[in-house]
Amino acid sequence: MNSRLSYLALFPHIRVYRRSLTFALICTVVYVLSMPMIAVLIGQAAQYVGDQNLQALLYLPGVVGLFFVIRGGFEYGQDVLMAQVAFDITLNLRRRVYTKLQQQELPYFQQAATGDLVYRMTEDIDRIGEILNQLFHQSVPCALQLVAILAYMIYLNWTLTVAALILAPLVGWVIGWFGERLLAFARRSQTQVASLASLLTETLRGMAVVKAYGAEDYEMERFMQVARQSRQATFAVERIKAIQYPIVGIIEAIAVSLLFLIGGWQISLGQLTPSQFISFVAAAVLLIDPINLITENYNKFKQGQASIDRIQALLDLPSYPEPQNVKPLPRIKGAVEFRHVSFAYHPQQPVLENLSFQVQPGETVALIGPSGAGKSTLAHLLLRLYQPTAGQILIDGIDLQSISRQSWYQQIGIVPQHTYLFSGTIGQNIAYGQVDFDFAQVQKASDIANATEFIQQLPQGFHTYLGEQGTTLSGGQRQRIAIARAVFRNPRILVLDEATSALDTESEALVQAALENLMGGPASGQCTVILIAHRLTTVLNADRIFVVEKGQIVESGTHQQLMANGLTRYASLYAKQLK
Repeated sequence: MNSRLSYLALFPHIRVYRRSLTFALICTVVYVLSMPMIAVLIGQAAQYVGDQNLQALLYLPGVVGLFFVIRGGFEYGQDVLMAQVAFDITLNLRRRVYTKLQQQELPYFQQAATGDLVYRMTEDIDRIGEILNQLFHQSVPCALQLVAILAYMIYLNWTLTVAALILAPLVGWVIGWFGERLLAFARRSQTQVASLASLLTETLRGMAVVKAYGAEDYEMERFMQVARQSRQATFAVERIKAIQYPIVGIIEAIAVSLLFLIGGWQISLGQLTPSQFISFVAAAVLLIDPINLITENYNKFKQGQASIDRIQALLDLPSYPEPQNVKPLPRIKGAVEFRHVSFAYHPQQPVLENLSFQVQPGETVALIGPSGAGKSTLAHLLLRLYQPTAGQILIDGIDLQSISRQSWYQQIGIVPQHTYLFSGTIGQNIAYGQVDFDFAQVQKASDIANATEFIQQLPQGFHTYLGEQGTTLSGGQRQRIAIARAVFRNPRILVLDEATSALDTESEALVQAALENLMGGPASGQCTVILIAHRLTTVLNADRIFVVEKGQIVESGTHQQLMANGLTRYASLYAKQLK
């Protein structure tokens, strides 16, 4: 992408803050106009010294002090206002990108590298913020400063000014040539750093597996391979910058030498006074700092273009907003119907085909079958994590796709096989999704989930802070918190997706007791339960059991009905598990 087009993508984000930028620009203009005055003061001071005018020199410190106080006030206004705008744009950009990610469907996150997304949300956006801050704080003032000082130099002596600028096109070409190479190396560097972040995220999350397989050396080698590639790409950027600065410095030194040669020649001809030459040299010196800053910032702009491209790629992702004609779901009874539903994760590989079944309000229905049969897919469709490729899912006779997501999620709960706990207190995890919540409801949900006893034994009870994914708790404890989280919502429909399959016998018994409290206690006859299970001992008391194979329901009935003649698929599965 062309660099100019990349930075134009930031314009809509910048335009929002045009009022603050206007005030900042006024401060900048006043500050920049003061730069030629510095050269004037230096030349005037030199004149006073040459004339031995001590009376004038006595007033000079006061005049200079007042000048720099006023100048410093406008510089402060410029710096603060422009920094505020830059960081506000960064915050707004981060909000927009995170909103865009929230609008993506689940398959996007299953394919995307988590570490890369985290790097873009943090490092890339921070780099854009730094670039904007430098643009407002340094590049714009420096560009205006160059114009103001050059105008003053032309006013003093246009011949010397032309001589001073004779090598400027060469400097510009050198900066541009290096900038294009910096962009290529910066893109490579950021890609390598993102790969390193992805590898670290993956490895740290799977550290238990790493240690269980004794794969520390293997992971260290993988890490060092990516780290070396990242180091080489980053070093290439610094090497380019290290070559550029001496070359630009050599050109500047040659320009200054020519300046003294021509200046001395003009003084000898009487075309220039010594004090004018000193003022001119002072102005030329004042050009060096903004030129160096513009060179440095140009390099950073080229590096930052890669970050802008990566963030713009996220902002350009398609959004999946809800249709405007969706309606809030009233309080439901809990009837569920799959009507001729088909679904495929990949074309030509259907998971469900023309599937139909009904669940009555308050009924507990179990889905069993081999892995890959489509049981969890049914749950994902009901939770609207995916959409059917054909057919309808009806809730109390209402098409699920015509219901607003928020009103639907307020009436459905899920207890997954693998519980995900967030950083925060236990109470916050149970009341997940609510900032202000009724603590009594949290305790009530915990009681039903058979979790209150172990929670109260923790150092701070419900206020105990859990780290990432609550790894300090056992699997059974995490699962009971997940049950409490589902209970807290007081759902009309509850999905239990292999809620006990990953637990040991003792933990399973505790979780199973919690599930029985949920299904047979206060919610009995009110909460519709869809139970996905691998262990058949958890489905014995279900009102109906559906045996799912290859995306179809091949058998249904109660445990007693399916075991009646011992010839059913269910009876065969049950016999195998008893062995």
